Amino acid sequence: MTARHILAIDQGTTSSRALIFDQQMQVVATAQEEFKQHFPQSGWVEHDPQDLWQTTLRTCRAALEQGVCTAQDIAAIGITNQRETTIVWDTETGETLGRAIVWQDRRTATMCRTLRDAGLEDLIVAQTGLLLDPYFSGTKLKWILDRHDDARHRARAGTVKFGTVDSFLIWHLTGGAVHVTDATNAARTMLYDIHRGTWSAEICDALDIPLEMLPEVKDCAAEFGHTDSEIFGPRIPITGVAGDQQAATVGQACFAPGMVKSTYGTGCFALLNTGTTPVTSQNRLLTTIAYQLDGTPTYALEGSIFVAGAVVQWLRDGLGIISQASETHALADRADPAQEVIIVPAFAGLGAPYWNPDCRGAIFGLTRGTGPAEMARAALESVGFQTRDLLEAMHADWQDTVAAPTLRVDGGLASSDWAMQFLSDVIDAPVDRPANLETTALGAAWLAGMHAGIYPDMEAFAAGWAVERTFTPVMDPDDREARYAAWGRALRATLSV
Repeated sequence: MTARHILAIDQGTTSSRALIFDQQMQVVATAQEEFKQHFPQSGWVEHDPQDLWQTTLRTCRAALEQGVCTAQDIAAIGITNQRETTIVWDTETGETLGRAIVWQDRRTATMCRTLRDAGLEDLIVAQTGLLLDPYFSGTKLKWILDRHDDARHRARAGTVKFGTVDSFLIWHLTGGAVHVTDATNAARTMLYDIHRGTWSAEICDALDIPLEMLPEVKDCAAEFGHTDSEIFGPRIPITGVAGDQQAATVGQACFAPGMVKSTYGTGCFALLNTGTTPVTSQNRLLTTIAYQLDGTPTYALEGSIFVAGAVVQWLRDGLGIISQASETHALADRADPAQEVIIVPAFAGLGAPYWNPDCRGAIFGLTRGTGPAEMARAALESVGFQTRDLLEAMHADWQDTVAAPTLRVDGGLASSDWAMQFLSDVIDAPVDRPANLETTALGAAWLAGMHAGIYPDMEAFAAGWAVERTFTPVMDPDDREARYAAWGRALRATLSV
């Protein structure tokens, strides 16, 4: 072998994965390892940062072994990661200031309300494109700093650093030599001015966050440093980084304005490419960076659903009505069509376009005849209903969007024919499932490989994107609108509690 392979790291919310792609961008080896979730209080979600690092390291080594590769066979590393999760560490000792606070964590909801009452949200929306919400890194970082007496002093002295997961992994991979991030991850911190391409001194000052602790921001395809020789032996360049949803957007080749992708993992994240023009949402969507190449950001409107695939996990782990996720689809097929059970899965509040961190999940339409089949159908349908909410908000915000754009889908739940057919029915638009469902890792791999010179340019990469199946609407229009109206009533009732 020669160095014509790419190692892609996909560090997610529940597991770390490593994949090796060959020169044709095909996966030749993969390794995955789950890690423990910590829930110290209601609404709090934490990870042990060492779990993130060690599972990443072990899966990389396992993938290399499985692919019969050494570091000399790897031309570059691409990294994609769970976004917004917040880590603070001491660069002299390598120790972290407590656990990582995960993107799902809601502990700073009261802080956000206080800051909103003080008038900070307008500044945050104008500069970052985000809303003032516990979802993002900014208030998580302030919470950590507020609880460590000398942390701000040490940060100003340069010995305490903040990073999202990508920064933390790169710091470890490079033996502590590099403290960097990319524009897509920076754009999710609530501290980064997406228009000027700099950290916002005004927002950092308002949150009392020292600028000295923030990483250098680079393009998604750039020189992020080299692995330390003690990690894999020969040093490997890190040349591609993007947050998971942006990496999926790249992997889906959504490079033209108007293209939309939706990823169904723990949550659901839909991104609409708006080109080089940032669009300010009037419907509580997020304005964010889809990717940044050669110093030029491409922007997107994003809608975030906190619970998508997680509702199926709840059926399995919470209610015990299924033993594995794949059973949900067969159950849904057997559901009584006369029962109109609706699940609003607001287990951690509701994301876009509602942004209500305080409401909780609810079930409507239960009868004595309601059983596992009806619950399974309602769980899968909730994902489709929430996606339509996002798409309608996108259409209202960006008039260039065609009435029914084709939606490109990926993520674990995208493998369900039942869920994807219902999605197509409820949004009244085609749904394209790609031949390669590894779009998130593929996006990171392409960024790294394109920069390293072994993968094609954007146009050729997009031309190679292939669809595995297209789902088209078959539901009666009157039935579609009646069912969506029932969802709307259930949603309003949930929000009013």
